[in-house]
Amino acid sequence: MADLILFQPKAELDAAGNLRGFIDSCRNELTVFGADLPFDENTWDISDSINLKGHGNKRHRLVFSNLETVNDNSPAPMVEPYLSFAKAYFRYMQGFRPINGTGARLVALRALEAALRESGGDANPIRSDVLIFNRAAQMIVEKYSAAAAYRHGGQLEMLSEFLCDNKLTTVSVRWRNFIKRPGDAVRVGKEFDKRRNDKMPTQAALDALPEIFLRAAEPIDVIVSSVAALLCASPDRISEVLSLPLDCEVRQENSKTGVEAYGLRWWPAKGADPMIKWVVPSMASVVQEAIAKIRKVTDESRRIAKWYEGHPEKIYLADGFEYLRCQETISMQELANVIGLIDAGSASAWCKGKLIPTIGRARSKTVRFDDVQKAVVSMLPSGFPVMDKDTGYKYSEALFVVRTNELGAQRGTYSCMIESISINQINTALGGRVEHGHQSAFTRFGYVEPDGSNINISTHQFRHYLNTLAQAGGLSQLDIAKWSGRKDIKQNAAYDHVTPGQMVQKIRDAVGDESIMFGPLAELAKKTLIPRNEFARLVVPTAHTTDLGYCIHDYTMSPCQIHMDCINCTDLICIKGDAEKERRLRIQLDEAQSLMLQAEQASKEQYFGSDRWLDHHTNTVARLSELLSIMDDPKVPKGAVIQLSPPKSSTQKISMPKKLNKLARDISNPTMELGLDSPTER
Repeated sequence: MADLILFQPKAELDAAGNLRGFIDSCRNELTVFGADLPFDENTWDISDSINLKGHGNKRHRLVFSNLETVNDNSPAPMVEPYLSFAKAYFRYMQGFRPINGTGARLVALRALEAALRESGGDANPIRSDVLIFNRAAQMIVEKYSAAAAYRHGGQLEMLSEFLCDNKLTTVSVRWRNFIKRPGDAVRVGKEFDKRRNDKMPTQAALDALPEIFLRAAEPIDVIVSSVAALLCASPDRISEVLSLPLDCEVRQENSKTGVEAYGLRWWPAKGADPMIKWVVPSMASVVQEAIAKIRKVTDESRRIAKWYEGHPEKIYLADGFEYLRCQETISMQELANVIGLIDAGSASAWCKGKLIPTIGRARSKTVRFDDVQKAVVSMLPSGFPVMDKDTGYKYSEALFVVRTNELGAQRGTYSCMIESISINQINTALGGRVEHGHQSAFTRFGYVEPDGSNINISTHQFRHYLNTLAQAGGLSQLDIAKWSGRKDIKQNAAYDHVTPGQMVQKIRDAVGDESIMFGPLAELAKKTLIPRNEFARLVVPTAHTTDLGYCIHDYTMSPCQIHMDCINCTDLICIKGDAEKERRLRIQLDEAQSLMLQAEQASKEQYFGSDRWLDHHTNTVARLSELLSIMDDPKVPKGAVIQLSPPKSSTQKISMPKKLNKLARDISNPTMELGLDSPTER
């Protein structure tokens, strides 16, 4: 474990002195990212210090480049003294607030450095103030999407707090992130349609994948179509899928019915407990076939991994080439056979790339076997034989492990080396890089969008798709969260893309059906002379979401008559199982009960109008209690549509203080003398 040293600024030093002390401490005393970290270099390889699942053997590097050239082939570094501060800050914060996704923290550092340079003078973090941070935030907004800008702004605020708390700025002023979180509550209009389309797989992709699954023969097509089948069976993260062990299948027979349940052992990526994800019966056979196909493609790679576990310093040789171990040198053709290259020319180029000296020239060229063996063994994945640090299972026990380059069409497959399948390989096969000349499974099989454009989907779109189907189907929020491997049901909202039409249709389908609807609309359909579905279209012309449920008021007929007092309106429709809206109902009940008690006290003290407020709050408490009693009733199924009866109408009595009561009696007395002396005065 890395040594953590808390930096303590010295009161007798100015900001520049504390900055020098902070940088020296992080350079010389911290061991985060390793005691041998090359602090003065502008690129750090931190692959061994963070646990990124699903990235295969790809190395993870921190590049301390500036904001303007971050995407260039040769990006320019930040300037001093800011560059040293950025390195020190990143190393220090990784020790106290570690993150796996390093992008947002780097973006915040780059933006502040760019703002300092733009303001004139040197790029020294001690010059940071509110104006500098405001400009850095503006640069982030201009360069990144709304969602990404919000995340980067949070890291920028954290950077401001760090500078202020540790007295590293000349002017100690805290900056607050003003970049707003993009709203996702709007469910109508172009904004919602665009967001929905961006988050969901296209219909063309959903139609093409099953056919590719049936026709696939090449390893890359078998793997990607099988992964898509798993993602269509349950809303999983791709890193969770690629971390599945070989022994992931679970079968359990119901002793009463004799029906066999089928599921997969699962390790959620973001903190939820390990679980068995039971596959819905309609997808069980598809998932079983997908797992079988993946095993068939990856069997050889597990055999190689098992061999290296027992012989970590020797090269694996395929059947028929074991005799080469007895030779001091081997020819280029023999080397090609050992590695899995095309011909002797490719073997010679491989030696050149690996800096392996060769003997002789042209066709007589040879290479020492020991040199080849050392070069190949050095290619074993980092951490071998363990593939997953969290679970401890090995490459020989992993489901998604292949021979090196086996999924790449541009290079020959190594017959003596392995690698884990990465997220990038799956996304590329799903069309993520087709615009850059990389073929996808769709292009190889000739599938395109209806407008002729290339099909391009991401693995995360399947998760959004299944969550939306679950929301539309009435699955409870708790079940959706558990099915998706979440710790917090509040996260469901970001994956809910049910269209306005689907919301309205759900309510319409419930009209007149007492098994799934509770309230006046459950009975009205029986009294009509037209079909129930036609009646439902008349009484529920539209619906929009509210804090408590859905409002079916027809705004083309009239505006809202009660100014958002939704609980006292018959146009309010609630769906049992929506945990967030139920939570708000309970909060509103607590508030209404508190207000009712205050109104009771005011009524006792004869405040003017208090009786009307007491009547109103009493009625509100009763309606909220009635609604929540239905929500809590185990006999009411989840997904049920609930509508309360019309509120009771009553004539309100005005309670007046004693002096006002006397004045009213006096005014109503026709014999009362007003003290006027003449008709003129009257």
